[in-house]
Amino acid sequence: MSATSTGIGITRLGQVAINAKDVDRAAAFYQDKLGLKLLFKAPPGLAFFDCGGVRLMLARAEKPEFDHPSSVLYFAVPDIQAAYGKLKESGVHFEDEPHLIAKMPAHDLWMTFFRDTEENLLALMSEIAR
Repeated sequence: MSATSTGIGITRLGQVAINAKDVDRAAAFYQDKLGLKLLFKAPPGLAFFDCGGVRLMLARAEKPEFDHPSSVLYFAVPDIQAAYGKLKESGVHFEDEPHLIAKMPAHDLWMTFFRDTEENLLALMSEIAR
């Protein structure tokens, strides 16, 4: 049996939840600094953004055991140096500078890591054709 014949039909990631202690502050970061499109806000303290067809939901943790930083989200950009420069100029705190991660057959993979206003670790990634 192939994976498709036994799977349940998952084709893409639909939504990612990102913890925020202050949803309004976090929403401003994702909209103003990262330039993501705000889809809508809903009570009590939810904000939804579009990231290339994947919905990002900003929300306060519902229970203490869920109140921790999110998984690392890797945002793909065409020009990592330009994106890094623009975000750094706007006050985004980076953990490092863009650097080569791996030389792939057709491209070089570059990344750099940064934090949002809620201390979640995020990354920019760029696949640069050779």
